[in-house]
Amino acid sequence: MNTSDRHLRNGWWSLFAFLTLGVVLETLHGFKVGWYLDADADIRRLMFTLAHAHGTLLALVNIALGLTLKSVGGFTLENTASKTVIWGSLILPMGFFMGGFFIHDGDPGLGVLFVPIGAFMLLYGVGCAARSLSKTKSS
Repeated sequence: MNTSDRHLRNGWWSLFAFLTLGVVLETLHGFKVGWYLDADADIRRLMFTLAHAHGTLLALVNIALGLTLKSVGGFTLENTASKTVIWGSLILPMGFFMGGFFIHDGDPGLGVLFVPIGAFMLLYGVGCAARSLSKTKSS
């Protein structure tokens, strides 16, 4: 599978997954589930909302990158940069999700430590993509 198709496939499946998470969160809210809505669950709600929002946005980033790779002649992305965008776009929101799933005295769980790892992976991959696109000769 080429790089463009990999980003498109990852982006669309991620979009599906994180939109589904949003529906689940709305359902928890709608049915007034205490585990999600109680006063001591504020950090859980925040972490889950951040997971949903970041996951959805990063899915769109992958779709945009896949379409850019297809449409801009001469634009390529090294394999390492491509993989860091894909993995970072999964690790970052999953860190928020895991941080909200296991909360301790109003603080997120240790899963939140994955957030900066995913963020740095994304910074590297997106920076490489921007640099590579800048070097591409436009037709």
